[in-house]
Amino acid sequence: MAEPFSDTERAAVYRAIHERRDMRHFLPDPVDPAILQRLLQAAHHAPSVGFMQPWRVIRITAPELRAGLVEIVERERLATAEALGERGGAFMKLKVEGIRDCGELLVMNLMDGREAHIFGRRTLPEMDLASVACAIQNMWLAARAEGLGMGWVSLFDVDAVRALLGVPVGAKPVAILCLGHVAEFYPAPMLQQEGWKQRMELQDCLLENRWDA
Repeated sequence: MAEPFSDTERAAVYRAIHERRDMRHFLPDPVDPAILQRLLQAAHHAPSVGFMQPWRVIRITAPELRAGLVEIVERERLATAEALGERGGAFMKLKVEGIRDCGELLVMNLMDGREAHIFGRRTLPEMDLASVACAIQNMWLAARAEGLGMGWVSLFDVDAVRALLGVPVGAKPVAILCLGHVAEFYPAPMLQQEGWKQRMELQDCLLENRWDA
C-alpha cells in the first residue's frame, strides 16, 4: 500500500487548496525567473486525457501586447455588463482583472490539431479543455505555495486574442493568467466578499448512485 504524505506535508497541500484565490490586485514587483519556471513545470505536469498535453502557454513580455489584451478585456467587460441586465451596474463595480499590474502575464491556449487525439475524447471532446484546466489549477496551487497570486481572466473575445497573438487556426486561447506578488491574499473568494455569490454547501453538490436519488 502506498504511503501517505506526512502530516505536515498533507496539511500544506490542503492549505494551498483552501487559501488559493482568484486574485485581481497585484504589486508591480517582478517574478523571480526560477519561480516562474517552477510554476510552468507544475502546469506541465498536469494530467491530460490520452496524455495529449494540450496546453500551449504564451508568455507576454511586449508592453504593446499587454495593452492590447487590456483593450480586448475591457470591451468584453462592457458587453458582459450589458448582457447582465439589472446586475450590470453591480458587475461594473467589480475588479475583474489585474492585467495592467501583474508581474507576469500568460495566455493559456488549447493546441491545434486536437481532432487527431481520439483516446478519451471520442464521446467527450471537451476533455482537452478539462486537461488544460488541470494545468492551470496546478500552476495556481503552486503559485500560492510560492506566495504569489494568480488570476484567471476569461472576459475576452477569442478571435480578437487569437489575432493579436498569432494563435493558429484550430488552436484556441482559453485563459489570460495574471501572476505576481500581492500585498495579501483575500480572506475569502472576492466574489463572495462582494456579495456576488456564496459558496454552495458540499451536500448540495453531492449525489449518490443516481441524480434523482
